[in-house]
Amino acid sequence: MAVTATEGWRAALADAGELDSDVTQQIIRVHGDRGVRAIEAVAERRVKQYRDFTVVVGHTEEYVVENGGCTCKDSAYNLDSDDPDEACWHVLAVAIARRVDALDHHDMWYAEVREFL
Repeated sequence: MAVTATEGWRAALADAGELDSDVTQQIIRVHGDRGVRAIEAVAERRVKQYRDFTVVVGHTEEYVVENGGCTCKDSAYNLDSDDPDEACWHVLAVAIARRVDALDHHDMWYAEVREFL
């Protein structure tokens, strides 16, 4: 069974344990601008782990990422859900942050945080 390009960089990232230049280039080659935006979000610590959800803070909104899906419009309208190499930058950011231990943990429920926003 063939390994997808996404599985390739995820395995390389898990092995490296850090976002080195080789893995960064693999992500950008596979995902283009979405990969760049995901890497930036991780570097800027905009991937938040709450008790109930993982959230990526965008420039204008926050997006809930759960079970490989995202609440953004890109996921809803532009991506082929049957293509394992297609993902929005929010999903990519969560995948990267998890593998390099860069999640910003918050010991609270996101549902409670949303009430204040």
